[in-house]
Amino acid sequence: MELSQRIKGINGGGSDGWGIFYRARQMKAEGRAVTELTIGEHDIRTDPLILNHMHKTALAGTTGYAMIPGIAPLREAVAKRVQAQTGVQTLPENVLITAGGQAALYAAHHAVCNPGDRAMFIDPHYATYPGTVRANGAIPVPVPARPEAGFQPDPAVIAAHAEGATSLLINSPNNPTGVIYSRETLEGIARVVQDKDLWLISDEVYDTQVWDGAHLSPRTLPGMAERTLVIGSMSKSHAMTGSRIGWIIGPVEAITHLINLATNTNYGVPGYIQEAALFALTLGADFEARIAEPFQRRRAIALDLLARQNAVRAVPPQGAMYTMLDIRATGLDGNAFAAHLLEEHGIAVMPGESFGQAATGHIRVAMTIPDAPFSAAFQTLLDVAGELAGQA
Repeated sequence: MELSQRIKGINGGGSDGWGIFYRARQMKAEGRAVTELTIGEHDIRTDPLILNHMHKTALAGTTGYAMIPGIAPLREAVAKRVQAQTGVQTLPENVLITAGGQAALYAAHHAVCNPGDRAMFIDPHYATYPGTVRANGAIPVPVPARPEAGFQPDPAVIAAHAEGATSLLINSPNNPTGVIYSRETLEGIARVVQDKDLWLISDEVYDTQVWDGAHLSPRTLPGMAERTLVIGSMSKSHAMTGSRIGWIIGPVEAITHLINLATNTNYGVPGYIQEAALFALTLGADFEARIAEPFQRRRAIALDLLARQNAVRAVPPQGAMYTMLDIRATGLDGNAFAAHLLEEHGIAVMPGESFGQAATGHIRVAMTIPDAPFSAAFQTLLDVAGELAGQA
C-alpha cells in the first residue's frame, strides 16, 4: 500500500523553502532572542472592529453552512470593488469566495491545468507556487526574471518557455521582490498569453500596498478578461491573515466549475468570517491605507540605510511588504548568509533561494516588525554584510 506520487511529490523531492523560518521558531522555543523578518505577517492584528463584527454575527447564528460560492452580499461587494478599481465589468457571478489566497491559487490551477500540463510562473516566486502546481498534477515551469532587469519579466523569455504550457502565473506587486510589473511588461505578457493560447493567473493580493508607480491588473488589457483568473485576499489589505478569506475573479464558465470544486473540497468559507469580510470592505480606502502605511515607512527606513553603504544592493521595492537584497558581495549565497545572520546575530530573513534560482545570492527581508527594532535589525544586517565583504 503506497501513498500517491502526487502527495509525495508536492515538494519535488527537495525542501519546501522554509528551513530558516523553522529554525528561527525552534530557537525562539528554546528561549533564544530572535528578530523575525521572515513571513508576510502584519505586526498589528486584525482590527477589533472587524473581530467584534465577526463575533457578533457568529453569536447571531451564522455558524452553519454558508453558501458555497460565497454569501451573495460578499460576492456583490467584491465584484463592485474590482469593477471600481479596474473599470472592467465584474458581476457577482464572476466571483468565487475562497479560504484565502492560497486556496484560490490551488483552485485556479485545478481549473486550467490537466495532469501533466506545463504550468509557468515567474521566478523569483512565492514559495508555494511550485508545490501548488505539483499538487494539481501539473509540471512547474519557472521562468526567470533577472535582477539586472529589475526583476521585470521578459515576455520573450516567457514565450521561449511556453511550449506545451497551458497557464502562466504572475504576481504584481510581487512577493518576494517588491517589484510592480510595468504596463509595458504586462502588455508584453498579454501578447504572449494570447499568442500561445494560455490562461493567465494573476496573484494580486498586494494590490493595496503600492509605494511607487501604479498597480495594473492584466484583466483590464484588451482580450484578457476572458482568459484571466485574478487571485484576491483580505489577508494583506485588512490584516486578516488568519481568517483565511479570499476570492477568484474569472469568466462565469470558469467560476461555475470552480464552485463544483469548492463543493467537493472545503464546502465553502464559514459564514461569520464572510460577514466580517463584508463589514471590513465597508471600512473604505482610508482604513486600507492605514493598514499599509507601516510598510511604506519601513521601506523609507530601509532605503535610507541602504544609501549609506555599498556592500548590499537592492532593487527599490515599489510595493508589498518586502525588500529583496543582493548580498553576493559577501561571497555567500542567500542560504549561507541567512544561516549566518540567524545563528550569530539572531536575525531571521528568508534566503532568496527559497523563492527560486533567479534570486540566488539574495535575501528577502519582511518589513513586518515595529520601526525601531526593524531599523536596528536592518542596520545589523548591513553591518554583517559589510564585514563579510571586507568593508569593515
